[in-house]
Order: sequence, then structure tokens, then C-alpha cells
Amino acid sequence: MLEAGTMLLFCAVLFASVALGWSIIPALFVGVLLFMGYGLVRRCSLRAMASRAAGSVRSAGTVVVAFVLIGVLTSLWRASGTIAFIVAHSTAVIHAATVIPLSFLLCSAMSVLVGSSFASAATMGTICMSLGLSMQANPVMLGGAILAGVYVGDRCSPVSTSALLVKQLTHTNLFNTIARMLRTGAVPFVLSCVVYVAAAVVEWLCASGGSGFGAASAAATAGSARAAVSTNASSITDIGGLFSSAFDLHWLTLVPALLVIVLALLRVDVRLLMLASIAASVAVCVGVQHMEWAELLRLLIFGYHAQNPQVAALLDGGGILSMLTVMATVCISSAYAGIFAETRMLARLQQVIEMLGHRIGACGATMITATCAAALACNQTLTIMLTHQLCGGLYGDDESERSAQAIDLEDSAVVIAPLIPWSIAGAVPLATINAPTLSLAAATFLYLLPLSRMLASAVRRRSGFRTRHRSQNQNPGLAIPHRPKPMLHMFAHGFHSKSGD
Repeated sequence: MLEAGTMLLFCAVLFASVALGWSIIPALFVGVLLFMGYGLVRRCSLRAMASRAAGSVRSAGTVVVAFVLIGVLTSLWRASGTIAFIVAHSTAVIHAATVIPLSFLLCSAMSVLVGSSFASAATMGTICMSLGLSMQANPVMLGGAILAGVYVGDRCSPVSTSALLVKQLTHTNLFNTIARMLRTGAVPFVLSCVVYVAAAVVEWLCASGGSGFGAASAAATAGSARAAVSTNASSITDIGGLFSSAFDLHWLTLVPALLVIVLALLRVDVRLLMLASIAASVAVCVGVQHMEWAELLRLLIFGYHAQNPQVAALLDGGGILSMLTVMATVCISSAYAGIFAETRMLARLQQVIEMLGHRIGACGATMITATCAAALACNQTLTIMLTHQLCGGLYGDDESERSAQAIDLEDSAVVIAPLIPWSIAGAVPLATINAPTLSLAAATFLYLLPLSRMLASAVRRRSGFRTRHRSQNQNPGLAIPHRPKPMLHMFAHGFHSKSGD
């Protein structure tokens, strides 16, 4: 009962912070006090809890360094004109009849390159939304396509903070996990494309006065959704001209992005990959954009800030300071792991999750846990870490088991968090592109992925049951081995470093 009360109080503080628009960092610090208070009530040593918490925070140092590099990289890509070049040339292919599926594809490509859903929404997402609205596209479907697209790369980019966090938590090879993510995400991605193409066809029929079944209701839905979108959303028509006024869009500005793609294919360590792209971006900033060194050093810390207000609305951001919130979230949440290990506060809940895992499989149990964690945590980073902590007993400690947990986290916590209406993971991108909240229902990739994984897991379990049942009938004396699942593994060992990239 004390455990439930402590967790409910912590969730109430998180909800209040999100509802009032405050930073969640103070709420997370309150969580540290609450969980340590629980430990003191349970007669745990304050020194032991602090020691465990500090050890967990130290072990998260590797991923924090990677986050710093990502902040620097995204700032330089803005300043060098890399993002401007990609956006200006890619949006030229958008037309009224294809704006919805192309918005999904373009936002997916941008998010794979920059590894951030927020940055992708602020750049490619904002432009696709503005162009789509000017072409009379349905804002619900358009917003859903953009939201789904920006999380395609947020999940599987080599420079994604969520992918790097999962790698650190599970001690797996990043590129092996990305290869598995591409396989598990292929069918949901194709199905999402089919859905958005169908939506574009319906939009075209409605715009051309089609009288097919459902055309009238589709038009009514589109009209009411457009009314819900702020009329202040500006339409951007000349992207190339806008960015050409602020940057020299030479082909060399594309080199930093090409380096990321090539080095990722060669499986170069992600930190070396980012350093190489950073070096190329600096060269482009100085040699092509003629930027002063003093300005360059400033934007590494504070991010890029354009002088043109229209360009600033699309490209401002990045820098080390932009990563402080996610770095603080990771460090404080890592401290939670140490406190939980010492107090065994989540032991009962883990037992329940393990029993659920034995009934529906580790994948299904992870999906359900991630959904609950996302509803309580209100952000993606904490959702990933809570799901990992709670589901630690479902997986073993060998490489294949850790790899299985990594892909289950990527296909659950990473993509489910933005589907929660009150979570900043989905609310911030939708607010950035000025899309209605109803767009969550149109972000097909985000729920087709976990649903397809659960369906595949159920089919495998049923097939395995039939095979075992047939084997038992043929060999009644044959014992079916059962591999025990280790209990509370993560809490027993903490974030110890193992194999990396």
C-alpha cells in the first residue's frame, strides 16, 4: 500500500507539472525525495540509497556525452545550411494530390537524418503542414502523417537520443538493433503509406466533387477539422527563396548529412560518426556560409538563431543547452534505478509483470507496461527508463535476451509515448505544426508497429504451443525444458557496462 501511495503521489506531481506547462525536472527531483522517503520508512540506509543512486548516475555518463554531441551536431546542421538544403529541395516535390503521403515520407527521412522528433517537426513538419493547409488537405490526416513520420527516425536513427538511451540501458550494439528495427518496422511503414495514399485519394475525390460512398462525410470531417486549426497558421510558398536569402545552398552543405549515412552503413562508432559530421559542418559553416569563429562557438552552446524571423521560426534551436532537459531526465531517472534497487520498492510490481509475461510473452508484457508507463510518465525518456526497469525480469542477461529487450523497448515505449494525449512526446510536435489533437488517431505507424509486434508474438506463442503439444503426444515421457527468468536483474546489478558498439 505504501508503494502504491508513493507512486501515485509522484505521478500526481508529474501530471501537475505537465498540465501547468512547467519543466518536469523539479517534479523528478521531488520523485527522488519521495522514493528516498519511502526507503527511510522501510528502514533503508540513506547513505546506501545515495551511494546506489550516485553509481547509477555515473554509469549513465556515456549516453550523456552522446547527447552533448547531438546538441552540437543539430546546431551546426542548422547553421551550415544542411537542413535548409534538404528541406528546400525535398518540399519542391509536394503537390496537392500527394501532400499527405509525401509529408509522411519527407518527415520520416528528415527524422532519420537528425534523429529528433521535435527538430523534424519544427522544420520539415512545419513546412509540410503549412503547404498542406494551403492545398486544402485534411489537417487531421496531415498532422497524423507528420507526427508518425517524425517518430520513424526518432526510433531508428543512429543519432537518435532514444535509440542511444535504449542501447545504454540494454548494453547492446546500436547498429544491430537498428537492423532489427528496420525489419520489424517494415510492414507497419508500408501499411502506413497505403493508409496515407488512400487518404490522399479520398481528399482528391472530395475536392473534385466525387460522389462515392462516404465522400460527403469525409468532406464534413475535413471541414470541421480545418476549422479547429488556428487561422493564424501562415502558408509558406517559396521555401527555396526563403532559405536562399539566409544561406548559400551549395551542394557542399549536404556533406555533413551524407557522412552520417555513409558512416552509419559502415557501422562506425556513433560518437566517431557524430564527430566526423561535426567537423564537416564546421568546415561548411566557415568555408561556405562565411561564419565567424566567435559566432560558431556561441551557437555550439546556445544553438542557432537566425536573423530572419521566418527562417528563425523554422530553424532556430540545437546547441548543448537544448539537451539539458533530456540529460537531466536521464541522470535523475538513473538515480531512481539505484534507489529502487536498494529499497526494492518495485519488487511486487515486477513480480506481477513477470507473471503476465509468462502468460502472454515478454513482448506483450512489455507493450502493456510501456502503455501504462507512458500514461504516467508524460514523456518519452522516462517512459523508456521505467519500462526497462519494470520489465527487467522478463529477459535474461545473455546477448540474445538483451537484444530482444532492446527491440521490444524500441517497438513499445519509444512509439507509444507520443500517442498519449497528455504526454509532451506527442503534444509538443502537434503544437509545433499547429495540428489538432485528433491527429493522434491518424498517426498510423505509431500504433501499427506495437500491434503488429503483439500479433506476431501471439502467433509464435500459439505455434510453439501446438508444436510442444504434438511433441508431448508423440513422446509422453519427454520433459519440456523451461528456462527460468531471472528476478529483479536490473535492480540487483544496476547499469553495469558491457558490450557496446
